[in-house]
Amino acid sequence: MDEALSYESRLAPALAEVRQGIERACERVGRDPKEVRIVAVTKGHGEGAIEAALAAGLRDLGENRIGALGERVPRFADHGELRWHMVGHLQSRKAPQVHGLVRLLHSLDSLRLGERLDRSRPDAADPLPVLVQVNTSGEEAKYGFTPDAFRRELPELLALGGLRIEGLMTMAPFTADEGVVRTTFRRLKELHEEALQGDSGYAGRELSMGMSNDWEIAVEEGSTLLRLGTVLFGERPE
Repeated sequence: MDEALSYESRLAPALAEVRQGIERACERVGRDPKEVRIVAVTKGHGEGAIEAALAAGLRDLGENRIGALGERVPRFADHGELRWHMVGHLQSRKAPQVHGLVRLLHSLDSLRLGERLDRSRPDAADPLPVLVQVNTSGEEAKYGFTPDAFRRELPELLALGGLRIEGLMTMAPFTADEGVVRTTFRRLKELHEEALQGDSGYAGRELSMGMSNDWEIAVEEGSTLLRLGTVLFGERPE
């Protein structure tokens, strides 16, 4: 079977199930499902996954490596409505490469990276839309600002003219403990609301929370962007 057709046969029912789940989760907490967007993460999958996503009407696609974006963005440049997202960690030395490639960077995880992105913005280019990654789980292995560092350094981030802060992002621990996952997401929503009420000038609207194993909880806790790969495309090929 053609790769794109193989992905399409899996994606169609999976996407329908996810959309129904989003509607149910929104109904439980009184949200409008239109507030929630799916970022289809094609990391590790063949280009057939991208073609299947486009055929299914998905226009927000995510990759976690700058090298993959550098190859795939120009290859699909004729799809004018396609919005690419960088969802993985971005090394500071590779910061200049992200300009012009993505509609949204989800992983601004340090002031140092923000300053590098600001300095490397091409002349006359629009500010780079970014989400500030906050480590609300407290896991040492995860990237991101601590909540206290976010509060302290947010004014400096907002002062970087080369960036436009669209909201926040976090990752929950990979655990079956729903309480731990929910608390991780809830802390990000609380930080977001606290920042909106402060005097820093923060006006973010997006909360990137939820992946294939925890997206329904994320919707209940206020996510506006779900980063979904495996639940849509299956396990990545070895």
